[in-house]
Amino acid sequence: MAGKARRKQAAEPMEFRSQALAEALERQDVAAVALALRHGNTVVPLVKPGPRDKPLDGGEVWTYRDAKTGEIALLLFSDAVNKPENLPPAVGLQSPAWLRTFLKRYESTITTVFLDIAGPHPMQASPAELLRALEA
Repeated sequence: MAGKARRKQAAEPMEFRSQALAEALERQDVAAVALALRHGNTVVPLVKPGPRDKPLDGGEVWTYRDAKTGEIALLLFSDAVNKPENLPPAVGLQSPAWLRTFLKRYESTITTVFLDIAGPHPMQASPAELLRALEA
């Protein structure tokens, strides 16, 4: 019996999804997006994943650099399934505190932030707009 319970726990994968963010993006409700980002985790693509047993800890975030302009974009997702296949395969689940710190650190480097860039309900904001939303 104990073996079955242990296997069942191990089989339950960590959910890389924010239902609140997905619903806010579906409605294109800026206030609800801000609330979801302030109180929930966000899925980010990773160049290098963190430790397997600590999905909220570590990993190197992947950002997009436009080859023509050199501008850098941060891509955030409400669900790992919304991440396009052509991005690095690894994802991380990051907290509101992490997002705030990351945006503050790279505010002058990142020109825009895309949420669910490939859909189903994409949205775009500047790092300054997201920081205001996170600090409200």
